[in-house]
Amino acid sequence: MSKEDPPFSAERRNFLKTMAMGSAAGILGFAGSRADAAPYEAPAYAKAMPPVKIRSVKAIPTAPSYSNLIVVKVETTEPGLYGLGCATFTQRAFPVVTAIEKYMNEFCVGRDADNIEDMWQAFYVSSYWRNGPVLNNALSGLDEALWDIKGKRANMPVYQLLGGKCRFAVPVYAHASGRSIEEVVDNVRKYMDEGFKYIRIQLGGYGGVGGAAAIPDFRKAGFGAESDHYMDEYAYLSNVPKLFEAVRKACGDQIELLHDIHERNQPIDVINMCRQLEQYRPFFIEDPLSPENTHWWKQLRESTTVPFAMGELFNNINEFVEPMVNHYFDFIRIHISQIGGITPAMKVARLGEWFNVRTAWHGPGDVSPVGHAANAHIDLAVWNFGIQEGGYFFTDKEKEVFPGCPECRDGYLYIKEAPGLGIDINEKEAAKYPINNKAPGWTVRKSDGTIIRP
Repeated sequence: MSKEDPPFSAERRNFLKTMAMGSAAGILGFAGSRADAAPYEAPAYAKAMPPVKIRSVKAIPTAPSYSNLIVVKVETTEPGLYGLGCATFTQRAFPVVTAIEKYMNEFCVGRDADNIEDMWQAFYVSSYWRNGPVLNNALSGLDEALWDIKGKRANMPVYQLLGGKCRFAVPVYAHASGRSIEEVVDNVRKYMDEGFKYIRIQLGGYGGVGGAAAIPDFRKAGFGAESDHYMDEYAYLSNVPKLFEAVRKACGDQIELLHDIHERNQPIDVINMCRQLEQYRPFFIEDPLSPENTHWWKQLRESTTVPFAMGELFNNINEFVEPMVNHYFDFIRIHISQIGGITPAMKVARLGEWFNVRTAWHGPGDVSPVGHAANAHIDLAVWNFGIQEGGYFFTDKEKEVFPGCPECRDGYLYIKEAPGLGIDINEKEAAKYPINNKAPGWTVRKSDGTIIRP
């Protein structure tokens, strides 16, 4: 204090003393009220879930219908909590089972079940060599099972964890085939009566396999195996436009028509056939090129306006980047277990949105009901959904083995609204139907015996 400043008066000192005492009393009073109050408890939604570790991973092989199915079951340290995923590779089922039982279980035990992305990346590179269908299918089973667990932990269906619903149900397409054009037309009408709005039409098998009455020359010569199929390439190429014309004439323009070439023709022949199909407005033409002919994409895309679906034979998500950037095809034809599960499929789907490419997941009969459920959860959540194959019919045996199978009504697929993927497995029932090594082969030949891919 300078000499010029007046000294504190007695009244001012007493006032400040009183204020200090009052402040201290206020603080003590506040502290006392906190001590008397009930302790703060965070609401249920704000409480972190306790960590859960993986206790075991196993394969459940079963064949309740005609296909070998492989399901991965991941059990956790939380009693009763487990997840299921599809690892089905019908034609090579036993190697997938070996990969799961001999390698994946040891790799996963003790790891955090919540860290799906880290687990996927770690297992993906753990063998150094990767992108093969055997290990990718095993990885898919693990990935889907972990998403199933996460949904159960969150008490939500998996589609909610992916962003919630973009549609009330999943439109699916039916398969209408036949030995004659008339039979295909009748089957299209039948599916239309059942409420399907999208129908794939095929004359005979893929590429007309089984439709030719003549005995091929290779069989007369005793070349190849008895089980090898024959494809008359030019009969197929001329019949497909006739098939589209007949179905359009009989069933009208409202129904959406699809067709699968299955990569069995030369690119230049595909171009010529697709030009003829433009007038019938196909919803898409599937698999026009084999993986060995992808350098034809630019010429194919510039030669015709029909929409294309491609990708069920792709093993690596990077195979989708260049075709989507260049708008070579219009629908992403991923086989979810072939690509490694929900995690990589979602990455491709999100990329497709930026390039106006829609999804059309591969869903044949040799996908387990668990796999079909996984397909449907992604279908519900992604904005750029296009159409879904399969999942609209399950046998009674499959329903017994897999409680909670998706259901189809009026051409729409509905999943069970339950936490996780909404589907379970009855292991006792599954054990009644062991897998075998008799899966149908894909050996198709020309008349002279030359192998046709695939």
